[in-house]
Amino acid sequence: MAARNGRRRSVLRMRTLAGQVFLLQFAIVVLLVAAAMAALVLQSRADSEREARNRSVAVAETFANAPGIEEALESPDPTKVLQPRAEEARKRSEVDFIVVLNPDGIRYTHPLTDRIGKKFVGDVKPALAGGVVTEKITGTIGPLVQAVVPVVGRDGTVVGLVSAGITIERVSGVVEDQFPLLFGSAGAILLLTMGGTALVSRRLRRQTRGLGPTEMTRMYDHHDAVLHAVREGVLIVGGDARLLLANDEARRLLGLPADIEGRAVTELGLDPLITALLVSGRIATDEVHPVGDRLLALNQRSTDQGGGPAGSVTTLRDTTELQALTGTVDLTRGRLKLLYDAGTEIGTTLDVVRTCEELAEFAAARFADFATVDVMETVLRGEEPTPMSAGVEMRRTAFSGAPGDTGLYPLDSVIRFVSTTPMGSGLLSGEAVLEADLATFSGWQQQHPERARQLVEYGIHSMIAVPLRARGVILGVAMLWRSAKPEPFEEEDLSLAEEMVSRAAVSIDNARRYTREHTMAVTLQRSLLPRVLPEQNAIDVAYRYLPAHAGRGGLGGVGGDWFDIIPLPGARVALVVGDVVGHGLHAAATMGRLRTAVHNFSTLDLPPDELLWHLDELVARIDQDEAVDSAGAGVTGATCLYTIYDPATGRCTMARAGHPQPVIVHPDGTVIFADVPGGPPLGLGGLPFETLQVQLPEGSRLVLYTDGLVEGPHRDIEEGLTLLRRTLADHAERAPEETCEAVLSALVPERARDDIALLVGRTRRLDAADVADWDVPSDPAAVSRVRADVSRKLAEWGLSDEAFTTELILSELVTNAIRYATGPIRVRLIHDRSLTCEVSDHSSTSPHLRQAATMDEGGRGLFLVAQFAARWGTRYIADGKVIWTEQTLPAVPEPDGPAGP
Repeated sequence: MAARNGRRRSVLRMRTLAGQVFLLQFAIVVLLVAAAMAALVLQSRADSEREARNRSVAVAETFANAPGIEEALESPDPTKVLQPRAEEARKRSEVDFIVVLNPDGIRYTHPLTDRIGKKFVGDVKPALAGGVVTEKITGTIGPLVQAVVPVVGRDGTVVGLVSAGITIERVSGVVEDQFPLLFGSAGAILLLTMGGTALVSRRLRRQTRGLGPTEMTRMYDHHDAVLHAVREGVLIVGGDARLLLANDEARRLLGLPADIEGRAVTELGLDPLITALLVSGRIATDEVHPVGDRLLALNQRSTDQGGGPAGSVTTLRDTTELQALTGTVDLTRGRLKLLYDAGTEIGTTLDVVRTCEELAEFAAARFADFATVDVMETVLRGEEPTPMSAGVEMRRTAFSGAPGDTGLYPLDSVIRFVSTTPMGSGLLSGEAVLEADLATFSGWQQQHPERARQLVEYGIHSMIAVPLRARGVILGVAMLWRSAKPEPFEEEDLSLAEEMVSRAAVSIDNARRYTREHTMAVTLQRSLLPRVLPEQNAIDVAYRYLPAHAGRGGLGGVGGDWFDIIPLPGARVALVVGDVVGHGLHAAATMGRLRTAVHNFSTLDLPPDELLWHLDELVARIDQDEAVDSAGAGVTGATCLYTIYDPATGRCTMARAGHPQPVIVHPDGTVIFADVPGGPPLGLGGLPFETLQVQLPEGSRLVLYTDGLVEGPHRDIEEGLTLLRRTLADHAERAPEETCEAVLSALVPERARDDIALLVGRTRRLDAADVADWDVPSDPAAVSRVRADVSRKLAEWGLSDEAFTTELILSELVTNAIRYATGPIRVRLIHDRSLTCEVSDHSSTSPHLRQAATMDEGGRGLFLVAQFAARWGTRYIADGKVIWTEQTLPAVPEPDGPAGP
């Protein structure tokens, strides 16, 4: 069933044109296929009977003429000879029987042996006469065709007969085996034909919209009525440039008479441009042509697309009123695009001055001829803007426009707006000011009468002043001026300028806030970094710290890079460089915590690997504490390089936790990267840290740095390391200060994206005469000899005043070592900025300071040592420990030391 307009219709009563065509084509195809199949069946039957006759005759003649047939017929027992041969021939020839007869028609052979010797059923007379007999009969095995041929003897007489027969069913079976293929082919043809018919009908149905003849006639009547009633002109022009159809609206718009169909387009008296368009037949889209006082939009398309007739269809639409509306829309679209472009081009950096410059440049190029931006001094410094009041000073931060003596305040001028002028009162109230005609001098000139006259004489005729307001606070004022553009500013321009400046004001305020945070972070970090170099004679040090550039290209300004120089007992010094991943206040504060921790651990006089192990545990605990706070960021990813240099031996011990390897520059200019075993960054845990010990000749350079020095957005770390090596090799003879400058000049761009810490130290060695050591036997009597040797050495150094104190300290330390320690005991004195006494033994037990009771016999020795020494402590070594003390010496002239950066 099919349905149309809510009515159900039988397939056999289809009224659509496509449905009728489909049924007619389907019936014709079915009849043709049925006739073809019937003809094929009849033909196959005739072919079967003919095949049966031919095969039976061929088999009978072949057997009758076979060698030995005549001798077999004349033998005493023809059946015995011929029966096997006949059966074999029957089976090979695939016939139903081969029967050999005597001239009287008696069977010598037969497939059924009980019929041998019986009379043959059939006509044999023509065969006896020498002819061939074929006949169709119905035997006991069904309808069959048999042939009888004579067996002619040597004398020309008929000595016997041979009959061969085959059923029609056997022959037709071969043909009928082809019936499935034939019927399948017929079915496929039927399906293909039906499919093609359906496709044709579907296309016809689509083209006729499923309508019948009556409906199509009615539809064309409706279309004709609509064509002449629609309020859009339609012209159809044939391939010979003659007008085929023009509806009523086309006649009205073009002023055409009623009887114009069939006339040439050139004879219609139309506008030449419209005539040329209609004659050409080219494609046109919304081409506007004036016709009288109207503006007509013409669209033209060809009708021969897809095999249609040659010609074109043209539509006409009156757009006179639409043009005015389009102009307004275009103006609005232009203003929206201006605001969109302003949002993308203003505020690209977090820099107050640059944002002001972007506002001035954009406004002067796209909206005005000159633009100025004046901002409060506090805003430029990143501070909170002062409340707006009369007499507030502003600095001209940005100026854009053609060069010349315009009369405008120059760049970097300090301006105090007069409150009685429109600009001054507008600033106080936060309202924008429009001066459409500056030449009227309506009061704005009171700001600076002389400049006002010069400005008007230059040709500037119109002005808009818009306060820079963000988050309810006024930051400054943007002023827009026109001179080359003759149109004065209007109220619509004022609203557009307010919107543009308000968006820029938010960007300026964001930059101000960022500047404030960056300044706070820089202040915090610089307060956490070393301000002066500590006093020590082990190494000549210079350092540099560069925070990442804030704003353009920076990743947040201040980061977590840090360094330190820590004097250690025994005239040694520790050089430390570290890096906390991240930027801003959190990274700076975390850096301060780590630097403090390193200072505390260094007072324990730990070797580098143990110090990093304790620092790693500390960072892990910090991470755990801050993980509780969802807003807190852990410090996992901090790196550190810790080195200890001993000027007495020239030995440098280093360990690192995820930090770049240090560089060693030998006195001969050889530059190598110290192969310090790499450990994981601090806070990850799980792996131990290892140390590297190297012997540094005096005058060697030890260079420590953070990854910001060698890595950047346009340079990978390998390139940076290669450049660092080459730069150090080229400046191997320079002092540490000069080396720092050379390295920064070669590797650091103008605006670094990451902060950088650089530490360059030139090693020194203690004079052998300033170091004295003795091996002490484990005998209490040896203490007196040690005191005597020490007194003599102090006298050589000119420190006789320190002899009593030193002897007391060493007596207690050596006595304790003899009493409680094992193995050899060694005493060493180091004369540097202070006097260091070291007593080493093979015991790992550290003495503890305690307060002895009144009646205690012992426990006062270490207490006395702590009272007489400025500092004391214990340092563990590979084969025991070292107890050391430091005594402050009288001030002496200092050797040449490094200057600050």
